[in-house]
This record gives sequence, C-alpha cells and structure tokens, in this order.
Amino acid sequence: MEVAPETLDTLAGTLLRRRWPKPSPDGGGDDDADHLPPSDCAIIKANLLQLLLTAPPLIQAQLSEALAAAAASDFPARWESLLPSIVSSLGTALSAGDIPATNSLLAAAASLFSRFRNAFDSNFIRLDLKYCLENFAAPLLEVFLSTSRRLQAAAPTVTPPESRPVFECLRLCCEIFYSLNSIDLPEFFEDHMREWMTEFRAFLTTSYPPAIEADGAPDALRAAVCDNLQLYMEKYEEEFRGYLKEFVEAVWGLLMAPSVSPSRGQLAVTAIRFLTTVAESVHHALFGSPEAMKQICDSVVVPNLRLRDDDEELFEGNWVEYVRRDAEGSDADTLRRAACRLLRGLAANYREQVAALVSAQVQQMLAAYAADRTNNWKEKDAAIYLVISLMQKPGATGGGTPVVDMESFFTSVIVPELQAPDWESEPMLKATVLRFLKEFKDQIPKSTALALLPSVIRFLIHESNVVHSYAATFIENLLIIKDMVPVPSANVITRAPRYVAADINPYAQPIVQNLSKALSFPESYENPYLMKCLMRVLGIANIAGQIVHEITARLVGILMEVCNNPKNPDFNHYLFEALAAVIGRAGEQDPALLPVFEASLFPVLQRILVEDISEFWPYAFQIFAQLVNLSRPPLSQNYMQLFGVLLSNATWDRPPCVPALVRLLRAFLRKIPNELNQEGRLPNILVIFRSLLSRSSTEDSAFYMLNTLVENVSFDIMNPHINEIWSALFTRLQTRQAVKFVNSLVVFMSLVVVKYGPGVLVSSVDAIQPNIFMTILQRFWIPNLKFIKGTVEVKLTSVASTKLICESALLLDGAAAQTWGKLLDSIVALLSRTDQDGAQQDQNDGADADSQRTSGYSVSFVRLQYAGKSEDDLLKEVNDPKQFLVTSLATLSAQSPGRFGPIIEQNVDPANKGALIQLCAAYNTNIEPMALL
Repeated sequence: MEVAPETLDTLAGTLLRRRWPKPSPDGGGDDDADHLPPSDCAIIKANLLQLLLTAPPLIQAQLSEALAAAAASDFPARWESLLPSIVSSLGTALSAGDIPATNSLLAAAASLFSRFRNAFDSNFIRLDLKYCLENFAAPLLEVFLSTSRRLQAAAPTVTPPESRPVFECLRLCCEIFYSLNSIDLPEFFEDHMREWMTEFRAFLTTSYPPAIEADGAPDALRAAVCDNLQLYMEKYEEEFRGYLKEFVEAVWGLLMAPSVSPSRGQLAVTAIRFLTTVAESVHHALFGSPEAMKQICDSVVVPNLRLRDDDEELFEGNWVEYVRRDAEGSDADTLRRAACRLLRGLAANYREQVAALVSAQVQQMLAAYAADRTNNWKEKDAAIYLVISLMQKPGATGGGTPVVDMESFFTSVIVPELQAPDWESEPMLKATVLRFLKEFKDQIPKSTALALLPSVIRFLIHESNVVHSYAATFIENLLIIKDMVPVPSANVITRAPRYVAADINPYAQPIVQNLSKALSFPESYENPYLMKCLMRVLGIANIAGQIVHEITARLVGILMEVCNNPKNPDFNHYLFEALAAVIGRAGEQDPALLPVFEASLFPVLQRILVEDISEFWPYAFQIFAQLVNLSRPPLSQNYMQLFGVLLSNATWDRPPCVPALVRLLRAFLRKIPNELNQEGRLPNILVIFRSLLSRSSTEDSAFYMLNTLVENVSFDIMNPHINEIWSALFTRLQTRQAVKFVNSLVVFMSLVVVKYGPGVLVSSVDAIQPNIFMTILQRFWIPNLKFIKGTVEVKLTSVASTKLICESALLLDGAAAQTWGKLLDSIVALLSRTDQDGAQQDQNDGADADSQRTSGYSVSFVRLQYAGKSEDDLLKEVNDPKQFLVTSLATLSAQSPGRFGPIIEQNVDPANKGALIQLCAAYNTNIEPMALL
C-alpha cells in the first residue's frame, strides 16, 4: 500500500505533538514509555526543518506547530542547531527571492518565539530571549526591510495572488517583532526603531489597488502593526512618544477610510484599542479639541457601533457565541465594545464634552427610528447600546458619563419596546432592551419591575434563543438583588433580598411554564440561562398543586436525557439545583408530596449510581440526603438499602463524593440514630472516619462525620469507641498542627462538652494518657480559640469553654488557676473579635447557588445550596454567648467570693479585661470583685 507524502507529513506532525518527550518538573527527562526514544528525537531534529520547507502549505502549519512543541522541550539548550539553521535557510530563501520558503521559516520562528509573549519574567527566560535576539533580530530586520521594498516596487501592478505571500511575510515579521519585544525593549530594536516605525507608518497610510485591498491581506498586516503600536504605547511609552502623533493620525485616518476588506473588522478593533490607550494616557490632549472629538464620535465610534451583517449572522446562527460576546464580555473584542471603550477613555478626561456629543448622537438615532420604525430599528438599538456602555452601573467605580436622563429614557425608550403588541418583531432590538433591564436592574424601583414582569415573561417563549435567554437572565438577576438593611438595636447591617416569595408568587406559574416550554426549543434543550432562572424562581416562590407535579416530571425527564451525555456542566448544576429547590420549598410546605418526589426521582437517581455516571454522583447523594431529611421514621426499605450502600467502604473511595456522603449520613443519623448500634455499623463508620482523617483533602469531612455522630448518637452508643476516636485524632495531631486542623479539633471537643458534659470530655481524653487533656488545652485549645470563625462555631466553642471554666472540676482546681485565667482571656478575645467582624451579615438564601461552579467537567463536589438543611442549633437555650459567659461567671464568683478577681487580674489581657467589665455592665451582672478591678 502506497501512502501519499502529504499523509506522511500529517502523521509526522501529529506524532511530534503527541509523543515528543516533555520536560519533567525536576529538569530531567520524561521516561514515559509512549514517548519517542532519544535516537528518534535526534533524527527528527536533524531533518524536521527541511521537511517543513518541502511540505505542502496546509501541512506546513501542522509541522510548524509540531516544531514548536518539540522546541518547547529542547530549545535552545538541547537543540542548539535549530535557530542557526533557520537563519541560514532564511538567508538562502531571501537571496533567491523565494517568498513561500521565507514564510515557512518565519512561521516556524513565530511559533518558536511565541513563548515570550506570556512568559513569566525570569533570569532563565531572559537568557533564552538574549540568545534568540543575538541570532535573529538582525536577520528579521533584513527580511522585513527587503520584503517591504519589494512590496513598494511591485504594488501598482501586482495581482492579489502574487501580493498575498508578500503581505503574509511582512505580517509574520510583525508577529515576531511583538514576541521579541514582549518582555522588555531589546537594545537592537531600540537602536533600529526608526527603521521599523517608518515601515509601520507606510503600511498604515499606503492605499493599495482595490483588488488587493478587497483581498484582506493589507488589513491583516495593518492589524499586526496596530498590535505592535499598542505594545509600545503600553510598555515603552517614553521611547515611543516621538512617533506617537504621526501614528495617531495614521490610525485615525485608517478608521475613517471606506473599505470592503474582509479583515477590516479585526483591524478596526486593534486600531480602536490603540487609540483608546492613547486617550487614557497623559497624551490625551491629542484628542482634546472639539473638532477632533466630534470627528471621533461621528466617524469612528458611531459607524462601528451599529449592528453589522456579521452580527446578525452570529445572532441567528450561533446564539451562544453572540451572548458570550455581547453580554458576558468574552475575551474576543467586538467592534461595538471597542468603540464604546474609546468613548469611555475620552470621557475620563473630557467628561462633559463626551456627554454632550453622545447625548446629541443618541437623540439623532432615536429621531431616525421614530421617522421610520421599520427600517431604522438598528438606530434605536445603537442608541440603547451607547447608554448601556456609558452610564454608571451600580457598584461600578470611576463614574459613568450621564448621557441621558435615565428615568425619561427608561419610560420613553425601553418600556414601549417591552409592552409593544408586536413583541416578536426585531429580535435583536428586543434583546438589547432586555440587556438594558439586566444592566440597570438595581436602579429600577421594585413596583416598576413587578409591573413589567408580565411583559418580560412573554419573551421567555420568544423564538430567538438570545431573546429568551436575556429575558431569563433578567428575571434571575432581579431575584438575587439584595439591599442593605440595618437591624434595629444591633450593630449589624444585613443584606436582605429585595424580592421575596410574596412578590414573585403571582408570577411564578407563568414563569415556570414558559421556561419549561422554552427548554424544548431548538438549541435551547440545555440552555443554562433558562435553567438558572427556573432554579431561582423555584427556590424563592411558593408553588403548590398541579404545577409541582408538572415541573418535577419535566425536570426528571430532562435529567434522564442529560444522563445519556453529561456535556454541559453549568446547565446540569442548575438542573440539580432546580430539583433541590422544588423538593425543598414544596416538600416542606406539603409533606404529602414526598411520595411524589420519591416515585419520580428514585429511578433516575438509581440509574446514576448503577450506570456509574460519575459526574452526577455528588449531586445524587445530596438529593438523597434532602429526601431523607423530609422523611419520617420508620424509613422505607428503599432508604434502608441506600443506608447499607452508604456504609460500604467502597462507596467512600471517591473523594469528590465524600462531602455529599457525609451529608447523607447526617440525614440518616437524624432519623435513625439507633440503627448504628446494630450489625456493627458504628465500627464500620469509624473505619471510614480514619481513612478520611488520614488525608488533608478529606479531613474536613472526617470532622463533619464525627460532629454528626456526637450530635445524633447518645454517649452510651459512643462510649465503647471514644478511645479509638481520640487516639486517631491525637495521632494525626502529632504531624498535622495546621490552624485549620486544630480549629476543627477544638470545635469537635466543644461539641462533646455541650452534648456529653465537661466531665466526659476530660475523663475520656485522659483515659488515652494521664493529664493529656490539660496539655491539649494549654497548647492548642487556648491559643486557637480566638481564631474560630462561623456563627455556629463561635457560639459552640465559647459556650463549651465557658462550661469548662465554670463546671469542670479539673479547671476549678486551685492548681489550674493560671490555665483557667488564660482560657477566660481567649473566650473574651473570641467574643470581642466577633463583635468587630459582625458589622455586616448575609443571609444564605441560595443566591450563591452557582458560586462554586467551575468551567469544564471534572468529577468534583459542588454543594447544592437549595438542598442544604440549616444546621441544628444544639444550644437553643443559649440566646447570647456573651450573656451566658458573664452570668455563668457571676454564679461561680458568688459561690467563691474573692477567689477569681486576682486570677483575672493576673491572667487576662488588660484590653480583654476592659471588654469583660463592659459585658458585665451591658448585662447588669457583677463578677465579684470585678467592680473593683
């Protein structure tokens, strides 16, 4: 069988990219068996450059990438011949006038030097750069100048096919220029700046024959030049300032010149970006005259602000990319965004002038729309986009540019589009209107927003994917707005939701039904914006009756479908959150719905486990935990079978599932704690506990498991195993004394105090080794107590510590007086610190249900906010830990008058002693003889 040379070349490129040995972290080689042996690598390095020069153009690109992959490992230290070979071949090609060969070599060099663009500046990288500059800077300039002269001589008569390789050669030179100048300004380039800049300016100001311009190659070269100007303006402004004015004029003129080039869009973005950088710099006066500013607005901004044909094509053909660029601010700059950024740059120094110009422009656009609504809808779209871009957003810094009266604009421009009978017409305009609502949602009065909701709800079933996605995004964003609300009689400011169930209930059913319908539209089967909105509505509204059955069945049906191919992690996360929300909200209001949820969900959750859909395991266990929490004992056989699976060691072998499994275990122990005392279940759990404790990545879950046991299981059941628990914890403590671990240990020991009493804690710990409790208390508990965080944890540890100093015989012994005083000092420090930290509180209402989402798909634990059950307060009888402290101390001091004052005086820090006196005064309590201190 004979194989074509092109096929061999392709295979060679693929082979190099996949199998070239990668450098190991320690600087040695990589002995992976699948990698090429050193002998083969040596042969390839000796022949790859020649192969690249003789391969067909399409294959050259692959070989160039392969060369870069190999060079990333070996160049220059282990491939010293590569760059001299490229330079030598480049000289030969240049002498022969062989532009295709020159381009192949330049492409290889461009791949080689691209590493300098984003490299971390270090001595190592600078040595490599120095080597490349010494060998390549001069040949690059020679090729650049020679090719430029060739272009100038041939431009009047050359045809597009003939000129294209020449422009490509110059573009590659510009690309290499950028790479070699990225880290610092090399001396060679500074010495020869005039030569480079002269040619750069010529490319920007020279007009080529129409056929060549239409080919797009000149604009591709100009875009590369603008990138280089941008680099020099940002990094080497002092050296570049002498050329700045002429380049501003050249780029400005380029943007105002008409063109049919297919590359003009990308050129315009890079050109506008350069002008923006200048406008924001100390050289902004170049644009300061009224004439210049008006010209920028009329000839640069407005033409590039209007929707273009390719925008409409993207809107219709790739809605995901359109949303990513338009609403999410993707890395890919658009002409609209670049034009508005230029205006914002100018407004930083000329706010009033820009405001006046833009305001007039907005009025002209709206007047044009009013004159011919059918044909001039793009004018209104551009006007709204201008306002969105330049007006100040809530929470933004730097100040916006007030171009319109917002209230009047909203009433006369935005609302009519929302309420128009022809709500399905001009979808791009409707999308921009909905985006306006999202951007300024905080500024829309609550009554106005609720009045507009019926109109917005219609757009959820608009046939345009962009429109119904923007409508869903606005509703979802609206529901997470929080307002700062002071709490009366407390030094606390809380952020309370602006919209609550009572506000959204009247609209919940049509929203849910329209979202459900939209999720069946073409290309929106897995639309994350729709599912996120559904999640949010279900998590806030009170839904009941048939709608609960319908939406549960719909969500389960969608889950069954995505189980076949879990490809969209954001959508799937919101899907599980939506399920958790409807189970939590509806299930708590109507326990009779639990059988409905079980009948719907058990088949799909069991499928996830049986078919080992690993991405969904953490979610499935959290949903199971939610269902168990809603159940009433005795649990059904299905749950008991799941309990058996939970206690299997193999189930816990997947670290991403561990937090979810602990939540499920917690749910079971709340319902059936006595089941642990049967069939050796508790020893089996302790085996799992020791395994989790042995790894820092799962030690949090180990403590969570222990806390769950103590909270739900009586001491009679725990007593036979308590020594095993302490031994495991203290053995780990010998090698793991990080603050995080010690804090978790203090919280667990505090839980033992609160549940079983101080005597049980002291005696069970000292049973491991005599007097070890006092050592733990002095070395770890007292120093770390003040670092405990979390409302529940602070209350638990402060109350437990108070019980120790007021109830523990060990601490009340005269020999422990100093330790008693030091522990009191830490308690007061902890409670004083939480006063300072508690100036602002947040309610956990599921608003962060997507805060833990990560891009891409990896099997990891992501907490379902709506599946979470609020933590049980084991100290409900203690409303205020500060009051508990001073009243407990007052009772204690009354029993032993005169004993504790000297201890406090000697061992409590003066600042904490003052805080303690203030607490006594606040709660009208006296610790004798505290009044005398």
